Amino acid sequence: MLNKMNMTMLTDFYEITMANGYHKVGMVDDIAYFDMFFREVPEKGGFAILAGIKEVIEYLENLKFEDEDIAYLRRKGIFTEEFLQYLEDFEFKCDVWSMKEGSVIFPGEPLLTVRGPIIQAQFVETMILMIINHQSLIATKANRMVRAAQGRPIMEFGSRRAQGASAAIYGAKAAYIGGCAGTACTIADRDLGIAALGTMAHSWVQTFDSEYEAFKTYTEIYPKNAVLLVDTYNVLKSGVPNAIKVFHELKPQNMGIRIDSGDISYLTKKARKMLDDAGLQDCKIVVSNSLDEYLIEDILKEGACIDSFGVGERLITAKAQPVFGGVYKLAAIEKNGVITPKIKVSENVEKITNPGFKKVYRLYDKDTNRAIADVITLEHEGAPSGEKYEIFDPQNIWKRKVVENFEARELQVQIFKDGKKVYDSPTLDEIKEYCASQVGAVWNEMLRFENPHKYYVDLSDELWTLKDKMIKDTSK
Repeated sequence: MLNKMNMTMLTDFYEITMANGYHKVGMVDDIAYFDMFFREVPEKGGFAILAGIKEVIEYLENLKFEDEDIAYLRRKGIFTEEFLQYLEDFEFKCDVWSMKEGSVIFPGEPLLTVRGPIIQAQFVETMILMIINHQSLIATKANRMVRAAQGRPIMEFGSRRAQGASAAIYGAKAAYIGGCAGTACTIADRDLGIAALGTMAHSWVQTFDSEYEAFKTYTEIYPKNAVLLVDTYNVLKSGVPNAIKVFHELKPQNMGIRIDSGDISYLTKKARKMLDDAGLQDCKIVVSNSLDEYLIEDILKEGACIDSFGVGERLITAKAQPVFGGVYKLAAIEKNGVITPKIKVSENVEKITNPGFKKVYRLYDKDTNRAIADVITLEHEGAPSGEKYEIFDPQNIWKRKVVENFEARELQVQIFKDGKKVYDSPTLDEIKEYCASQVGAVWNEMLRFENPHKYYVDLSDELWTLKDKMIKDTSK
């Protein structure tokens, strides 16, 4: 959908000033390597979910500067005419590698790598970060909620709380990848094929002379999907009894009640008994009301009788931690076929980058097909191999373990070569299924919301040695 609007100028202004500078000093054809990665899993979770790659591809396929863009930049009075001519003739020429959308991801590892003329590779930073940071944040939050629901469907109901139209649409998409069953966002159904779901608002009930009349009218209109909102007045005294009366009279094919306020655990248990006693064991109970994974987990532990959840603001905004924190950093420069690694050093250890052109491999246990650890290597090294492989935590190098009986699988795939797309994007349903399979390959101990098991993202010996040497060299 991004290609319906030219997003080329949605960039930080300094991307353009740097591009003009590179052009002025004759670095137009210098090749740069940039890595996109993130530093910390949201809410101290065990892992995150990668989302947004489809939209990154659409953006890169449609990069072009319109006449109005050139006219605007000329009016700024700081760009050379030669540079503006370069932009008029702009053609994307980069190579791009990425992990597959829906992948389980961890801090520090390249999720996406761009290699190409430095002006181009630098320029795409803002949009890549904006797209992946937003969608990965929502997909990660959705997956946490889906896991908390223990097999009960989660419906994304957050459009009215989203920070803008695109956040609602792409948030619905990311939530679907993370495992949600559907969305209240109608345009996401029309354009992306995500099932649009919903029942009624309190205003529907209030509009009629009685709650009973409101329920009966709705059920007559929608006899194949009659889910009635029972908390407009009093859930147990009027809402559920009126719903039972209507269901007995009209006998809809699919029936349910929704509770949007009050003590969810108490009310659902009482409502379930009332429905069962009335012979309506097939009637489903849907709940909403500012839910998140912690509330979902707690009320289920209390024995709440719930068949599905509608989750709004705490999902679509990832309210507990509304920033993903992905970054885009220079890793190497290439001249005349020679790759020179680059590093950013900081007093904050987590901000020190991994230099060079790299690949990422995931080690899987051959017997269980569970993910054991990820290993980042320099591009020329090849996959980790052998009967045994020692891995360690780069943040705590004394923590080491030996991996045996493993298979190494490369995580990144090439999606652009010389600016041309060479990757067949999967469907949204395929991405969702892939995400579920990847989450299924992590150990149960990593699924905890509190103090999840630490997953190792190791550096190969050669990469570790290079990084250590470059850090020491910068301190001389």
